[in-house]
Amino acid sequence: MAIAGATVAHPTEPDRTRALYVGACRIDLVRRGGTARLLSDARLARSATRALEAAGAPTPASVTIVLTDDEELRDLNFAHLDRDEPTDVLSFPMLPPEAYPPHPGSLPTRAGAAPAAGAHGPATPGTAGPATSGRTHIGDVAISVERAIDQAEAGRGGQTGDIRWSPADELRLLVTHGVLHLCGWDHAESAEEAAMRALEQRLLAEGR
Repeated sequence: MAIAGATVAHPTEPDRTRALYVGACRIDLVRRGGTARLLSDARLARSATRALEAAGAPTPASVTIVLTDDEELRDLNFAHLDRDEPTDVLSFPMLPPEAYPPHPGSLPTRAGAAPAAGAHGPATPGTAGPATSGRTHIGDVAISVERAIDQAEAGRGGQTGDIRWSPADELRLLVTHGVLHLCGWDHAESAEEAAMRALEQRLLAEGR
């Protein structure tokens, strides 16, 4: 399953799609043709699952992760946020933030509030995964592997823009960051941003 409105980054090479099951979670992993392979499918799925569990996502759950390039992220960024530039990660939640337990720094939600858009873009209709009895589709995450490599090698990684580490670590962070956004986490307010950064670092350390 691909994110609505997404384009195939490398039409001459086939996409690779695989469903991985980790505990009560299904991770539908889409690798666009020609995308660099920085991590195994299993490690990517475990990173996503740790974030889902830490955020208290309903179970059983599913998430789609699309690994692609700057061109596709630019297209998605323009289509959903009217920004004509590439970015590293975009999240498309299917549930409102109040579907998850409160977390440090989060703002109280108003009773009866409409479902909120994702921190990196609005929820996209028609992206729920294949029907599976009782499984909740949490949402979709699109990541530019090209940008993950560039940021890591230039010392602009870590979401703070000042960390030099391996492209594989940057990709693990982007998976974790994107999935937390699906689960109602944001970094618009300083208290929540600090809590989100701390949780990300803890999850990355646990996954080594």
